[in-house]
This record gives sequence, structure tokens and C-alpha cells, in this order.
Amino acid sequence: MPYVMVQIPRTSAPPPSPHPPRPHPSPPQHSVPTSADVARLAGVSRATVSYVLNNTSAVRISEPTRRRVHEAAEELGYVPHAAARSLRAGHSRMVLMPAPDVPVGPLYSRFFNELQWALSRLEYTVVQYGGLGLQGDEAARAWAELRPVAVLAPGGGLGPRGVSVLKRAGARAVVTLGPERVEGAHALLMDHHGVGRSVGAHLLERGYRSVGAVVPEDAGLQIFSRPRLEGVRQALAGTGATLTEVPLAYDEKAAAGLAGRWRSLGLDAVFAYNDEFAMLLMRALQDEGIGIPDETAVVGADDLMLGRLLRPRLSTVHIELPSGRDLAELVDRAVREPGAPPEAHEVLGAKVVHRESS
Repeated sequence: MPYVMVQIPRTSAPPPSPHPPRPHPSPPQHSVPTSADVARLAGVSRATVSYVLNNTSAVRISEPTRRRVHEAAEELGYVPHAAARSLRAGHSRMVLMPAPDVPVGPLYSRFFNELQWALSRLEYTVVQYGGLGLQGDEAARAWAELRPVAVLAPGGGLGPRGVSVLKRAGARAVVTLGPERVEGAHALLMDHHGVGRSVGAHLLERGYRSVGAVVPEDAGLQIFSRPRLEGVRQALAGTGATLTEVPLAYDEKAAAGLAGRWRSLGLDAVFAYNDEFAMLLMRALQDEGIGIPDETAVVGADDLMLGRLLRPRLSTVHIELPSGRDLAELVDRAVREPGAPPEAHEVLGAKVVHRESS
């Protein structure tokens, strides 16, 4: 688009003022409130302010005094200095949670939200690190730059060297959430084989013998999907039932294409990896005129509310995750006792919820 220059005619300038223009007054500079200011306003010592605002349990402070300190801090807009508090304690209160590389779904999102809330109740600051594309030791070095007191690493990728890098940088607790232990780290072992085994056993019990298992085409989901597939395979082994891998992208067009050739696969049941893939596939099969469960039974996993609202209602696997409070207490214990040997906990329970779709 061409630029158009418009010339505005000048008017005659006013006569110069005999007095030079006064400079505009600068906005008032507000000093940063300090703990001493809070102490004066609340009528207590600075030590008492520190005890109250740092939630120190070693010193007994009366509830009226705590209330006065909090009210004074709120009135002045005072918040404790995190870096100074870290220097006094000898470590930070930051718990770093690397963002997963793939969508984790509603079930895991709810778990991580509960965990963050529980950690905040224990006076930790939770920081989610969004360094997508970083893996293994490279990721550990990037996390270590922030000097967290603890790291919760979901999924695979973190190895013993990465754990060592984090600990040398001051991390007192490194907790991995995945299928295997990592040397030097606490572990929450999530056995997704058990999810697949429970589905395989359920379908065998219901009389299905030509079973398909959806394998998401997103490579990032393989840490969950491959163990679930192998779990189904283990349940069907030696029974005469067959297992067919069914690749599927999480996309309506891909689901419609799969439904169009479904009858040629000869499957009487399918484990659709999770409820979201199950709902996607079930809708496509129904649009193709394939009856559920008359022609093909469908089972998901995660036990989402939406699955109960479908018709037919979706059979699924109810997955028991650890409570956020339990994991927060594990982190806190590891921070307070950094020399204690790493713990490992199996935390994934799986139980089939039988509904109309199977």
C-alpha cells in the first residue's frame, strides 16, 4: 500500500514565554517495604515477622500475633524475598516440573494440579519448565541452571548422569514418574502393562477372540502405548485369541478412514488405548454403520466422565494414581533427608469398569 504524505500548513508561532517551562514532576518513588516495616506496623520483632511469614514450626507464635503480622504485610504489600530466604536456608524452595512433550490427558492433568496444590501447602514454589525438545542429560543441565531443590521428571529420558548433574547443582530430591527406576532417583513406577493385561483378560472373559489394539501414531505416546499393547498380548498368550495392532492418529479423518476398512480387519473387539481414542473411533464406527458391541466391542482407559455419557456407555479401565498429597510428602521427606536411600513405589492400579460397549 503506497504511503501518502500530507503537509499540514504551519500557523504563526506564539510569542516565546518569558519564563522557561517547568519540568513535569516525576512520579513519587515508593520504597520497597521491608520486614522491618512490617515489624513496626505489627508491633513485633523482625524475627517474629520472619517466623510467621516463613511458616516456621520450630517457634510457637500465638494466632493473634500471626494475624497481625499477615495483616501488616498485606497492608504494606510486603512479600518475602525468595532468594534471601534460600540463602538463609541453604537451598531454594523451588520444585521444578518439566512440561511433558506430549498431551497427558485429563486424568494426568488433574493429578499434576493436585500435586502442585499439595506442594504449595508445604511452602514450596512449583515451577513448570517448558523446554520442549530437550532430552536426557541436556535437559538435566538446563533444569540445574535454575537450582531447584527438587525435580519431578515425568516419563522417560532422564538417566543416572542427569540425576547426578541435578544433585551436584543442589537438588536434594529427584523423582521420576515412569515405567523404570533410574539410579540415584526416587521412582514412582507406573506399570502400563497392567492396564493392557486387565483389558485383555476382560475381553477374553466376555468371549472375544479377534482383538485389536489401537496404537497412537504420535511417537511421544509410545512410553504409554507400547506397554499397554504388550500387556494385552500377555493376557491373550496361549489362549488362541489373536491380536492386531491398529495404528491411528488422533484425527477425525484418520478415524473415518479406519472405520471405512474396519470390516476387512475381522476384529470383534478393540482396546482403543484410552477413552479419548475410544470415543473418536466409536463415533467413526457408528457413522459407518458398525454396531457396538454387536459387531465390535470397544474398551478405553482413564474412566473419563464423557465416556459415561456416550451411548452405548464406554467400558474403560479405571486407573489409580497416587494422591498429590502423598507425592508431595515424599518430596518434602527427601528434601529434609537428602542422605536417605532412594525409594521406589508402584503407584498405578488398573481395574476394568464394564459398561455397554463391551
